[in-house]
Amino acid sequence: MNTAPSQLTIGVVAPLTGRLAPLGKPLTYVLKTLAPQLEHVRNGSRRHDVTVAVRDSRSDPAAARQAVRDLAATDGAHIVLTMAGTQVLPAVADACEELGVPCLSTTFPWQAYVHSRGATPGHSFQWTYHFAWGLDDIATVFARMWEQTGVRHATVGCLWNDELQGGLLRHEEYGFAPVTSARGHTLVDLGPYREPATDLQEQVGRMREHGADIVTSAATAADLALFHRQARQAGLRPRLITCSRWLTYPHTHTTSVPGVHAELADARVATLVYWSPGHPYRSSLDGTTCADLAHVYQQDTGESWLQPLGLAHALVETAHRALGTADDPTDRAAVARAIAGSTFSTIAGTLDWKQGPTPNIALLRLSGGQWHQGPKGPRLAIVTNADTPEVPVTGELLPT
Repeated sequence: MNTAPSQLTIGVVAPLTGRLAPLGKPLTYVLKTLAPQLEHVRNGSRRHDVTVAVRDSRSDPAAARQAVRDLAATDGAHIVLTMAGTQVLPAVADACEELGVPCLSTTFPWQAYVHSRGATPGHSFQWTYHFAWGLDDIATVFARMWEQTGVRHATVGCLWNDELQGGLLRHEEYGFAPVTSARGHTLVDLGPYREPATDLQEQVGRMREHGADIVTSAATAADLALFHRQARQAGLRPRLITCSRWLTYPHTHTTSVPGVHAELADARVATLVYWSPGHPYRSSLDGTTCADLAHVYQQDTGESWLQPLGLAHALVETAHRALGTADDPTDRAAVARAIAGSTFSTIAGTLDWKQGPTPNIALLRLSGGQWHQGPKGPRLAIVTNADTPEVPVTGELLPT
């Protein structure tokens, strides 16, 4: 039997430059730290040498599509990895689907992944796979935190933009309403707005008009800070703010706009938590724990850990496993089938590609967290773990 090594290529499309560049850091860091584990893949009796080819999406959909074409034609990628960007990520996935290259992605709700690609739940892609949570999962976690404030049936003001994200959150079937209405809460749309916002007084006025004492949002850090400041100037202070977008980084990484950090620290924003140093999972590649990964990241970069770090690591784990279990890792179709038929444990939790809510999706479970001020700066405390009982609660929900 011929056991001579053959060459495999893992392609990566990452935002190395442009507005999404900070979101590219977790993936490039993980690729660097896991480089020794990625030099080879053993598949059965054969060992395959692996090359990792990274292309810059430049935070632009057109550049991202070109990056995929280059990876497929020039680098001969057997699988492509990507994360970050509500427009860039779908562009990568669509290009991979068109070219017949397996693609793995993560970082935003699976409904957004499906809809942004012009499909509906139930549609089956041939080449492209995504792991994340759902909008319904976010709504469930948020509703639990609203209820922790002591309000059984809350009137919740919804600060949602006028783009795809806001449209999906408003969706009568896939958005927030089906979940939160069933729990007795009333959603009040404060009105769509264009990002970046320059004035949200109209939305503040609707909050007063409807008597909403809780606000939920998917705003950028700067827009959420503007809303919070204008609400306070109008004499309004929400009992709680939940935000599904202002979650990736601690306060020091949210924005460079003056005053935003202090404003959001005062707001005690609550958010979803998909990964943290306290999650009790291990890497399938080298046994690294979540706490280990967060610690070495902080030590190596001088920056605080961030949630996408765990997803980036799991992304690489999944690619490595697919190449190691495919019937023929040099055959792209076999690699795609290996992803579709796998269930295994990663540093981000168990990924089950066979039992997803819709084809091509593996679901991640969510905890609820809140940013608390501490002696060493902001700390993301886990305040509800109903769907992730293995993740320890590390703080109480504090009203604003």
